[in-house]
Amino acid sequence: MQSPLPVRDGVNATRLRLPEEGPWDTAMDYMMHRWGHIDPQGIEDRFDAGEIVGEGGIPLDRSTPLRDHTFIWYYRTLPPETRLPVELSILHQDHHLLVVDKPHFLPTTPGGTYIQESALVRLRNQLDLPDLIPMHRLDRMTAGVLLFSTNPQTRGNYQVLFEKRQVQKEYECVSAAEPAPGHPAVDFPVVVRNRMTKSRSYLLAEVVDGEPNAETRIERLETFDGGGPAGAAGSGGSGAGGRRLARYRLEPHTGKTHQLRVHMASLGLGIVNDAFYPHLLDKAPDNYAKPLQLLARGIRFVDPISGRPVEYRSALELSEVLPARP
Repeated sequence: MQSPLPVRDGVNATRLRLPEEGPWDTAMDYMMHRWGHIDPQGIEDRFDAGEIVGEGGIPLDRSTPLRDHTFIWYYRTLPPETRLPVELSILHQDHHLLVVDKPHFLPTTPGGTYIQESALVRLRNQLDLPDLIPMHRLDRMTAGVLLFSTNPQTRGNYQVLFEKRQVQKEYECVSAAEPAPGHPAVDFPVVVRNRMTKSRSYLLAEVVDGEPNAETRIERLETFDGGGPAGAAGSGGSGAGGRRLARYRLEPHTGKTHQLRVHMASLGLGIVNDAFYPHLLDKAPDNYAKPLQLLARGIRFVDPISGRPVEYRSALELSEVLPARP
């Protein structure tokens, strides 16, 4: 359902579904029930100013009955954010698509404590493209190629490609050259298949019994000596010093949350600087000197508008690889 309110400062208006019945006579009564303990005066002021609207952009007031609207829209009051010390770079832009290199630490879309400091909002504001929408997502800690639709009229053409898995993605990561103790040796290339599930209430994705729904092809590209402080690559959040490292190509055939991180960890090859897998580490401030060594290297598909094969490649390099290259 399209919002009757335009994007403001790069951020969409929030949509709220009103209950069909309950002990609330008005829409404002229900909002007070939900958020009155946070900012009751602010809610009243918004209704008085006509800043909360229903279907068709009709402004609500304090007396608007609850049953008059199924959905209402309003702009949230956003807290100030400290700008993250990372930058996006544009790889391609045309009338239909925007392709960027997303840095580590920057989320794809607004959420939690990151609203203005998301790739979507930054780009909407920077390029004055309020209709910009991501075609897929990268984890906040993953860098690399990210596609956005710039044209609502052709957006569906690209969405179909992702829905039908007609988009080929290639990632790179750095991990130990050999599996951690207790894991068997791996004969590369290897295909990892299992069944994964991810609950919104739990940080980690889990492997469970059942029909496989996640598949990744993994190939080892090169090995090199790790640098940095002493640590054990392959254990969650560790450094890379003192161990032989390798660069891997990852080709996911499905797109489950944290799929690549889980599949590498399942081989005893947890990605360098991964604070989640194979072991969840205590939450700590972002360490910009130690990004997760996972990069969305490339994406390719047949463009539905031109009918031609296209490929977009990241210009970034993983920091653990850079010292190993002349």
